[in-house]
Amino acid sequence: MTNAPKKTGITDVLMRLGPALALFLMFIVFAIVMPGKFLRIGNLMNVLKQASINCMIGAGMLLCLITAGIDLSVGYNCTLACCVIGVLMNAGVTSPFLLIPAALLASTLVGFVNGTLLTRLDLPHPFVSTLGAKNILWGLALLITGSTSIGLYNKGIDSTLFIGSATVFSFGFPVSFILVLVVYALFHVFLNHTALGRQIYCVGGNAEAARLSGIRSKDVLTIVYTLSGFMCGVAGVILAGRVASANPNAGATYDTDAIAACIIGGASFSGGKGTIWGTLVGALLIAIIRNGLNLLGTSNDVQYIVIGAVIILSVAIDVMRGKIEAKARKMAAHE
Repeated sequence: MTNAPKKTGITDVLMRLGPALALFLMFIVFAIVMPGKFLRIGNLMNVLKQASINCMIGAGMLLCLITAGIDLSVGYNCTLACCVIGVLMNAGVTSPFLLIPAALLASTLVGFVNGTLLTRLDLPHPFVSTLGAKNILWGLALLITGSTSIGLYNKGIDSTLFIGSATVFSFGFPVSFILVLVVYALFHVFLNHTALGRQIYCVGGNAEAARLSGIRSKDVLTIVYTLSGFMCGVAGVILAGRVASANPNAGATYDTDAIAACIIGGASFSGGKGTIWGTLVGALLIAIIRNGLNLLGTSNDVQYIVIGAVIILSVAIDVMRGKIEAKARKMAAHE
């Protein structure tokens, strides 16, 4: 009996290339509808700035989804990191070597607590702990800022805001997106070429097999949620420079945007799947949709409807993708 080469059907190709194709088509649509606005270099660079925050949060969310989990606290974890910077600045702290580590430490600690609650209390799903954490973090952000937005300019801390505000080259390429590319390259190596990266996929793909192979699943999950928290801290630092303020209500849509970016990019709620570059494509698609709708003068309520529809569509695609893969495995088993 010979092993015939595996055939790649058109459906499989479309499912793999679908996110990139959707990004390309959306770009073309807005370019045709608003060539004078959308295709301006300044606007395209603005899209990259807008995408940077979601890219960072999405990287951490991807790890959670690969393990068949989720982190609903990412939006307000990012916001908390930004607010920590704002509060410390108001207290007279100006050194980026204190401000940035403080923001990263706060968000990383939140991620560690999320992971610990999940693994040590044996909660049925991270939905429970991270949903609770989301509300706690929102309350903390409101508490430490006095429920007011803190302006960050004119405080002698330009070096802290540099990552989120600075650009390079004559056309203004954002430093924040350069950082995204560096971080994503590191995540690619981490997920594909390290033992821990492979263990993350194993825990999400088949938890029982991971246990039988000696993988300490609880430790892996704790690391995953800690890393998710750390990435929220990085996003919070970018947010501080991007908007030059610390707004305790800023994170309302970050969690859903990050989930949508990951699912659009090929991750699955069932776990064991997803790539960092697919998440990048998904985050860029979300950023282009939001930017295009803003240029069209679409109100916020309509934007929420559109993004909500995109999320539902991405989940439907995830379900369809799972059915196609299951059918393919079944056919392969009968060959």
